[in-house]
Amino acid sequence: MGRGPTVAGRKNAQDAKRGQAFTKLVREIMVAARAGGGDVNGNARLRTAVDKAMAVSMPKDNIERAIKKATGELEGVVYEELHFEGYAAGGVAVLVECVTDNRQRAVSEVRHTFAKYGGNLGTDGSVAYLFKRIGVLSYAAGADEDKITDAAIEVGAEDVKVWPEDGQIDVITTPDSFETVRDAMEKAGLKPDHAEVTMRAELDVPVAADQVQAVQELLDRLDELDDVQNVYSNADLPAA
Repeated sequence: MGRGPTVAGRKNAQDAKRGQAFTKLVREIMVAARAGGGDVNGNARLRTAVDKAMAVSMPKDNIERAIKKATGELEGVVYEELHFEGYAAGGVAVLVECVTDNRQRAVSEVRHTFAKYGGNLGTDGSVAYLFKRIGVLSYAAGADEDKITDAAIEVGAEDVKVWPEDGQIDVITTPDSFETVRDAMEKAGLKPDHAEVTMRAELDVPVAADQVQAVQELLDRLDELDDVQNVYSNADLPAA
């Protein structure tokens, strides 16, 4: 019988994941700062990116350096955003957002990964219509649902959803009202555990049992690519 991973092995894997998360967050900060300026108070996308970085304990120096590189105060790499649409096994829709300094590499790696794990790239617009961009403020199970709901309605949120699987409470906003709702909820003493503008499928698609592994592997491998920032799908997969 084989041995499980050592403590050192697990730590190395965790450090690798942490490093990957930091890299993706730095890229998001740089793209946001380059597009809307380096002032977090006047750039909602940058503020969200910085908040996410601080939530995972990214050093403040790393954040400030990324902003300065993006705004030209320091020499840095220029990143561009790319979007891909495609299908996993069983016709599951997949959206991939990349931030890269090498377009050719990103296109090649994403295409190869789709093909390797039983999927295929589609044309622009082929699956994007199945998703909606929304703002989400998430609260862990045990938070005061009534208080959150009342406050969310008061400040103009679109919806409040409680996930039966784990009790998480999500306050849903439009992308344009995300910052206003987040600020108002925080002022009401209801700071979310996580907040972001993201994509969600309008309707999830159940995945056949014999295709679950192929779909999950494709989504996982895409997410691990260096140039990939976010992966979204409409797959209704069984809980791990």
